[in-house]
Amino acid sequence: MSVTYYVALPFVKTEDGTALGEAQEVPNEMAAIRRAEVMSRNPENAGALAFKRSGDPNIGSFNDATILRTFGQVPANLDEF
Repeated sequence: MSVTYYVALPFVKTEDGTALGEAQEVPNEMAAIRRAEVMSRNPENAGALAFKRSGDPNIGSFNDATILRTFGQVPANLDEF
C-alpha cells in the first residue's frame, strides 16, 4: 500500500549558516506549500521548503522526496542534511 506524505521543512539560522528545523506533516500539497511559505517568514528561519514523499510504510520502502517549492534561503545541496 503506497502513501504520500506532504511536509513543510524550515531551515533555522545558526552561527555556522543553517540547520534543519522541525518538519511538519500536513494533509496535502497546497497545505505543504502554504506552511513552508509561513515558516520562511519567521525571523528565526533562513527559509523553508515543501516536499512530498511516496512509498510503503509497511515495508519501509520510499521513493526520493520531490521538492514542491522553496522559500527564502534554502541550501543548494540538500543531501548534506
